[in-house]
Amino acid sequence: MSNEEEYLQNPRYYQKRRFKKRKLERQVKKSRRRLNRLRALWKLILLLLLIALSYSLLKMPQWRLHTYAFDSLDSPALEIVNNKIVPSQKVLSALRRNQVSTKPIFLVKTDNIKESIKQLEPVQDVYIRRFWYPARLKIIVVERTPALTISPDIEVEPIAFFSSDGKLIGRDYMPLSPEFKTVRVITYGAGDDYRTWNKAKVSNIKKLALMVEDASGEPVEYIDYRDPKDVYIKIPTVKIRLGSYNAGVYDKIGRLRTLVPQVKMLNKKIKYLDLRWDSNFIKLDE
Repeated sequence: MSNEEEYLQNPRYYQKRRFKKRKLERQVKKSRRRLNRLRALWKLILLLLLIALSYSLLKMPQWRLHTYAFDSLDSPALEIVNNKIVPSQKVLSALRRNQVSTKPIFLVKTDNIKESIKQLEPVQDVYIRRFWYPARLKIIVVERTPALTISPDIEVEPIAFFSSDGKLIGRDYMPLSPEFKTVRVITYGAGDDYRTWNKAKVSNIKKLALMVEDASGEPVEYIDYRDPKDVYIKIPTVKIRLGSYNAGVYDKIGRLRTLVPQVKMLNKKIKYLDLRWDSNFIKLDE
């Protein structure tokens, strides 16, 4: 017997069955709608809770620098590193030109802080690292490299120095740490004012010292540049008289390879080794 024949014999039964099926389908749909609404409500509640929690976390003071962050070097919110020439107190003074931001640390702009520190003469560049929690700053100072130190007299400690890029830096940052190997230049500034020297001049004097060290095998103690037309260079064994500082000086320096060993062999007090002329001679101290 086919389904159609069964339906014709029992139409009421099949109507009830179809009615129950549709009712069940409506109940399933209704349950699904209720479940979807409940899920949406829970999602909304969770979202609101997350927003409230995030807001509470962002409002925590640990995300912000303390108002006294730039008041002292002992501040836990501040670290200054890599400064061997500029005292940390001077870096701190530069920082105080800026107000401590009230924004969360990850929103704080550091450009103004960098520019304030870079106004310090020995500072070549500055890098600033921001740590989020707790909020703090790490100031990484990149300083210029000292090349020459300037003294007005042999018995006087250096009063200034030149960096390798030709920047003259004054007594506020003296004395330099012994770890910096520089060429000491004795000069009054007369005849060739050192305050007008540029990078090329600094490089030439540094080159002169290196050539003397290479030819003599000894370190240069100082270059006496008080008279640019009569320059002396002192090494441990002897004082060397070069005469006028010009391009021809570099050719004279090569003679030191044979002259310095001869000087060491002499059992006499020597005033200086004269390289001004084509013929070298040793000036004895009378």
